Parts: sequence; structure tokens; C-alpha cells
Amino acid sequence: MTKITTMREAAAMITDGMTVMAGGFMGCGNAHHLVQAIIEAGARHLTLISNDASVPGYGIAKLVEQKRLRKLITSHVGLNPAVGVHMNSGELEVELVPQGTLVERIRAGGAGLGGILTPTGLGTPVAKDKQLITVDGRTYLLELPLRADIALINGYRVDPFGNIWYRGDARNFNPVMATAADFVIVEADHLVALGDIPPEDVVTPGVLVDVIVEGGDL
Repeated sequence: MTKITTMREAAAMITDGMTVMAGGFMGCGNAHHLVQAIIEAGARHLTLISNDASVPGYGIAKLVEQKRLRKLITSHVGLNPAVGVHMNSGELEVELVPQGTLVERIRAGGAGLGGILTPTGLGTPVAKDKQLITVDGRTYLLELPLRADIALINGYRVDPFGNIWYRGDARNFNPVMATAADFVIVEADHLVALGDIPPEDVVTPGVLVDVIVEGGDL
């Protein structure tokens, strides 16, 4: 049974109200073609977990601009003015999380942990309504794990089993998000034959990947 499917079929798997993780850093490493296909398929009221909201008109920024999100869990929104507009109008709930805490919460979700302890955010609005835990006389925030229904991953080289090699900065949050979702879709910049990626170069193993779509270079 092949994991490779069409962009339209993959986009149809994202339905109203789902929680979606999307790899990327300012759009670098987003599954760009898949995001566009999701918009065309019409999914709404999504919760998006991402490092940032990208920049206007690029990658996951389109989900914000097209008002497809109910909630955004992220570490940075300053480069996408649409976030502020929709947040201030009450159309979008935004949860800001320090970047290191965000990736650790995702890692915890992927590893099956009950959360992480961090001093980051103590004495700030980040600590509101969160449990404080003291270890060896030092106080920490308990930050709960994050998981998603679906993760949208982008890989530079992907083989038919779903083994992924990432190129440069596009790696970013993609590998950890591939561990923390019930279903993982990878958009391949280049589909390669099984065996073309040396085993030592595989970053995300195919066992974590459910569906592959061919995106091609932007």
C-alpha cells in the first residue's frame, strides 16, 4: 500500500475544528502547496500550532488571512499584521508561548510525557493559571504537552516509505512535530527512490509518516 497520495486527497483529511501542527520558521519549512490545498478544500475553525504566523501571503500566513483559524498557539506573531487584526476583533484566540517552551511542550507530547518544568515565564503573564512546582528549592512552571490531530511537515528529500531528509534551516520544528500528532502528512520537495537517502541521513523515519504528497520546489 503506497503512502503517496494527491494534494487534494491529503487536504481533504483536514476537517473543521481540527488541531494542526505546521513546521516552519517565518514560512521556511512550511508545507506551502498543502496549505493552499487546505484553503481550497475549505477547512475552518482550526487550531494551529506553529512557531510563528509567517509573513503576509506566505505559507501558513494564508490560514490567518483567510480566517480559517479559531486559535493560534505560537511564539511570535509580529511579522503578520493579520494576526493582530483578527485577535483584536475577537475572531482569533492567540496563545503566546516562549519559543523554547513551545518546542519542549511539543517534544513532551511526542514522548508521552506529562509536561515539562521551566523557569521561563515566572513572574510574567505566561505564568497565569499555571501550576508552580518547587524542585531543590527552585520554582518552575509546569507546562503541559502539546499534541495535534494532524502535523503538516515539509521535507526536501522523501522516499516512498516516508523517510525524510531536511535541507538547511527548513528542518526547524518539522522533526519534533512529526512525533506529536496522530496523523502526519509530509509534503516532499523531491520524491526519491527507496534507498536514495543514506540511513545515517534520515532525520524523520518513515514509520512516523502516514501520507506523502509531492510539492516540488517553490
